[in-house]
Amino acid sequence: MKTHHYIFLTTALFVVLFYDQDMGLNFGILGILYAILNFFKTPEKNKTRTFYILTVTSILSGIAFAWYGDFPSFLAVASSLLLLAYKSRNRKMKILFLIPVFITNSCTSICRVFMLDKWLPQRNVPGMWQKIMAFVLIPFILISVFFGIYAAGSDHFAALFTDYELDLNLWQVFCLSVLGFFIAFNFWNFAVEKLIYKNHHYLDNDFQRSAQEPKSTYSFLDLDAERTSGVISFFCLNILLVFFIITYNYEQFYEVSKTPVQLSEETHERVNAVIMSIVMAILVIMFYFKSGFNFDPKAKLLKILAKVWIALNAVLILSAAAKNYEYIVNYAFTYKRLGVFAFLLLSLVGLSLTFIKIQRQKRNAFLFNTMAWYLYGTILICSYINWGGFITSQNMKRNDFAVNYHFGSVNFSEKSLMRYADEKNNQKLKKDILNKVKIEKSKSFLSKIIYYQTIQY
Repeated sequence: MKTHHYIFLTTALFVVLFYDQDMGLNFGILGILYAILNFFKTPEKNKTRTFYILTVTSILSGIAFAWYGDFPSFLAVASSLLLLAYKSRNRKMKILFLIPVFITNSCTSICRVFMLDKWLPQRNVPGMWQKIMAFVLIPFILISVFFGIYAAGSDHFAALFTDYELDLNLWQVFCLSVLGFFIAFNFWNFAVEKLIYKNHHYLDNDFQRSAQEPKSTYSFLDLDAERTSGVISFFCLNILLVFFIITYNYEQFYEVSKTPVQLSEETHERVNAVIMSIVMAILVIMFYFKSGFNFDPKAKLLKILAKVWIALNAVLILSAAAKNYEYIVNYAFTYKRLGVFAFLLLSLVGLSLTFIKIQRQKRNAFLFNTMAWYLYGTILICSYINWGGFITSQNMKRNDFAVNYHFGSVNFSEKSLMRYADEKNNQKLKKDILNKVKIEKSKSFLSKIIYYQTIQY
């Protein structure tokens, strides 16, 4: 099939799947169909290991959305399909160009859709397709346009057709067709601007030969002065960070216990301070090791001090993680407290990549290129795992288990709460859960969320 076949086919699928439906199973099915169709459309030369991985993750993300139907799984489907389309046509392009490419295409698609020779066949359409276009499609478009004009100008003319009831919401079909075509057109027929191709080398992970010669960054500082400045800065920062780690851990683990509210506020403030410290640490290292010092044979002491600073920041992350764990032990699991672990883990990954950047003499772009993939992996993990069920099942073991909070604010906790209701003989809770599940099960097939279909009455 040609590009226009894929556009029209997926537009029709979009209308069929979403007509008179809520978002649920249908969006998961659509994501899976896009991934499968893209597999057949992609040329063999672009079927790299990354392509196969993204195809699998796109299908799994579609299944995850069909199962849960929440925002994390929606984000996983959208990011997976965007990456899949991007890598299917530009296997060497860096992931950081993904967002500008698709933003540009979304803005220019209104104009590009009228460039028919770019996405429709440039030759006469033979046989059946020619007859369909000549005898059906073109007359239908013309009749529709003039019908709208005449109906707006004459109530009696409009009444000739509106007095008959048609069990079809034409306005909804039109809106779905426009949205489905917009998505399909930008997925199958996106273009990468020449400006992006020309500037692609700026995001290479490795330095070019011409950039490997040690030289100062600024004209007002020679190489020796800049190197000495870096040594002094990192030495002082290491001393400062050692004292901060000591005071930070003393405040966290040895000060007098505070109220839960005070402890919560201080924990969040300190975790935010740690994350900000890590971000600043990475930025400072990027500042000093963006070019010349990566290849300066006299910068060994500077590199050692930078690596020591990375190690000390890793200790700071572990201290914050230990405090967050203690906070969870005392006051139960929540989404935010699990999110703190995710942020700290990504911070630790960022420090590890910064160490690799110094050790293997990589460009700053290496950090962004690689972290983008780790961020994508985090989105996938968040969408595949029932964190609400995990939170509820763990907190059920506590004596201070807050039933109402978990029923109203924790997603997909119904199975665990059903077990809890049976154990505690809480008939009101069980009734509320069953009513919620009954509403979900009563939805039409394409609007269903599979998770609720697996709950037995």
